Amino acid sequence: MFNYILRRLLIALPSLLGISVVLFTVLALAPGDPFEDLANNPSVPPEVRMALRAQFGLDDPIWQRYLSWLGSMFKGNWGFSFVSRINVDQLILQRIPVTLVVIGLSQLLAMLVALPVGILAAAKPYSWFDRIASTLAFVGFSLPTFFTGVIFILFFSIYLGWFPFVYRSDLSATGLDWWWQQFKQSIMPITVLGLFQAASMMRYVRSAVLDVIRLDYVTTARSKGLAERMVITKHVVRNALIPVVTLVALQMPAVFGGAIVTEQIFRIPGIGSLLIDAILRNDTPVIMAVTFVFSCLVILFNLIADLLYGWLDPRISYH
Repeated sequence: MFNYILRRLLIALPSLLGISVVLFTVLALAPGDPFEDLANNPSVPPEVRMALRAQFGLDDPIWQRYLSWLGSMFKGNWGFSFVSRINVDQLILQRIPVTLVVIGLSQLLAMLVALPVGILAAAKPYSWFDRIASTLAFVGFSLPTFFTGVIFILFFSIYLGWFPFVYRSDLSATGLDWWWQQFKQSIMPITVLGLFQAASMMRYVRSAVLDVIRLDYVTTARSKGLAERMVITKHVVRNALIPVVTLVALQMPAVFGGAIVTEQIFRIPGIGSLLIDAILRNDTPVIMAVTFVFSCLVILFNLIADLLYGWLDPRISYH
């Protein structure tokens, strides 16, 4: 397995290199100037702005700037934020824990809802449970997170007053009270994002289980007198999870994209709000770093999916 992982990582390097070239070129050719505010400020002399541009190499050719950025990346230097005035890696490290908690718990919630509901709906197709679950899944998948987020805020925050509708990173509480406040303000964004993912995931689980449950070896297992629960859990679910793993692996980067909207609604200081703020302020080093991280996530989760295939189905080899 180690050789397989090493080989996949080596294959991923040219892909990451090509992605970085495209991202850097698009951002370099995009209109706008990160020092536009300085140019419009009469108190800042023109020579100061020109010195800053020369310091960051903004007037160099694109290929030279890219090679400089690539060399800095290999050294662990992700650049300098023009807006926040700190290193980009420090800025991302400040924001990414909140995003990872929200996305991780939302994906856990999505799987806890989608897997049992999808399996039960497939085990009893066209029953009342299947029809109700499918209807709710279609409704949940059709409603975007920015709509359900506002509904949650109106109902649970304004009308009922159960949860705060704005995420606060400067909580004054300490000890267990701090953890409780942190949990309360995270419930709504986690639920909004998790239920949206669960709606689409449930349909894939149901479809995958229906495809497997009709195969001959499942009929043979039933003819041997095995209980229906044993047939479903031991012979059906494990093989049916292979396409579901593919779906989850390919959707994880999209989940980060969906978290951008959710973070804007609930004012969560995560990686999504950082990207939006960087785009609005033309902070190209931050945009480049965040989008490159998203690209790395695509390759990482595809690798994780390939490893899970071998665990779910022993017939799949890592060679």
